[in-house]
Amino acid sequence: MGISRYPSCVSLPCMDRPYPPIVDFLVQRFPGVGRGPWQERILAGKVLDEGGAAISAETPYVPQMRLFYFREVAEEPLIPLEEQILFENGEILVACKPPFLPVTPSGPYVNECLLHRLKTKTANPDLVPLHRIDRETSGLVLFSKNKETRGLYSNLFLTGRIEKTYEALAEARQCPEDREWTVGNRLVEGDDFFRMKVAAGLENARSRIKFLDVRDGRGHFLLSPITGKKHQLRLHMSGLGFPILNDRYYPDLLPRQEDDLDHPLQLIARRVRFLDPVSGREMEFESERKLQGTGSAGA
Repeated sequence: MGISRYPSCVSLPCMDRPYPPIVDFLVQRFPGVGRGPWQERILAGKVLDEGGAAISAETPYVPQMRLFYFREVAEEPLIPLEEQILFENGEILVACKPPFLPVTPSGPYVNECLLHRLKTKTANPDLVPLHRIDRETSGLVLFSKNKETRGLYSNLFLTGRIEKTYEALAEARQCPEDREWTVGNRLVEGDDFFRMKVAAGLENARSRIKFLDVRDGRGHFLLSPITGKKHQLRLHMSGLGFPILNDRYYPDLLPRQEDDLDHPLQLIARRVRFLDPVSGREMEFESERKLQGTGSAGA
């Protein structure tokens, strides 16, 4: 069994009375776990309140109260690919992750995630990701090391003051007539909770996409997300008629299978650039990971 060494946190949302039992909320919030395991965890004292005391089945629901628990999975897959630490100072850590490794615990992955690996490497339990990229995507992820300055760095992402550049490969038999696009639409959760879809309404996702060249039936693209919605680049590329190579979610959901380590999603979080809010210095970092068949890391 895989059991996380670090607690996860969930807040009880505000809602109208009568309040539900806490176990009912947990079952609704985490349907993949089920009622039995949550009842067992509470009975075993594995769900804690903000003071570190174990809750019981009779503990009342209090809106905005935070609960802490340790994620458990019966069998955790191992991911035989390594991450790299590219930069570290007193405020932030910049890592480059391989494909198939989630940034934070999710699904069957508890300790096999970038966050846990880096906490173990650095012995820093306060490490927190400032953003996320998909499990299937490789490349750069920034982490905050210091609680005191975390808000300054988080604000870079919230206000769009960090420049992110991705590279991708997609099927392309010839150069398209247009070579640059700005794609904007509204993305919402799809019928499958792990996928997104385009919906009518106010735009909440926007990307700039540039076609670089074509070789052996593969188009090489440079992608710049202006917003940061889940699966945004994958959907925007698919919507242009250029689904990213080895994408098992878009445009169509393919049958579930084990990770094919030899054929990862051809999407890399290549480069980040920003003005450091603490030092005032211009900061830029670049991944050296390669797209299959391009022969180089850069654009």
